[in-house]
Amino acid sequence: MRYFIELSYNGASFHGWQIQPNANSVQETIEKALSLILRTSISIVGAGRTDAGVHAKFMTAHFDTEVIFVPKDLTHKLNSLLKEPIAIYKIYVVQSEAHARFDAHRRAYEYRVITRKNPFENSYAYLVNQSLDVVKMNEAAALLLKYKNFKCFSKSNTDVKTYNCDLFRSEWILEENHLLVFHIAANRFLRNMVRAVVGTLLEVGLGKLDIKDIDRILQSEDRGEAGYSVPAKGLYLTEVVYPESVFLK
Repeated sequence: MRYFIELSYNGASFHGWQIQPNANSVQETIEKALSLILRTSISIVGAGRTDAGVHAKFMTAHFDTEVIFVPKDLTHKLNSLLKEPIAIYKIYVVQSEAHARFDAHRRAYEYRVITRKNPFENSYAYLVNQSLDVVKMNEAAALLLKYKNFKCFSKSNTDVKTYNCDLFRSEWILEENHLLVFHIAANRFLRNMVRAVVGTLLEVGLGKLDIKDIDRILQSEDRGEAGYSVPAKGLYLTEVVYPESVFLK
């Protein structure tokens, strides 16, 4: 049978989601715990492959097993075994062909920026200790919704068939305590895309780029034309959405 797992994790102590040699990953940590509890080798597939230091407020993954278990009991055992950076919320049966990565049709991220030093946010948000023009940043962010090709924001030498993404949301929200949060949602994201988008929009807010430069950058399809990539610590995966056909009726 195929199961979905809903979870979250603090990425600060991990070298990303995906298993890699000689590095601590979220995927490997969960697989070891599942295999130990179910007493059989378990492999999991995540909805995405977050980079080192990136967090997930909400992530999904799937795994297959014929071992009989009570989902609530397995959830409790996993949380007892796993360390604090990972939390398992729910495990449930899905359609046998359901795929955590390929069936997801919407993903959302947020990026947190603080404009004043804050001991409770410093490790989980990017400090920009300068005045930002949020109105211009939102005007620039809205321009992204006109485009499909985001090659200019993709990490170089990325092996993908297409650089096209369907964006559903791109906006900055100013919250309390000098916190500024960028929200972006799309059907898919390119590697390093969100961090490059944020870095570019921050350059608009700092007056280093003009709003009209956004069109030029996107049309160039050149990573060298876009802004810098902001640190991973401020980036969070917040939503993964699937069609109803994935779930059992």
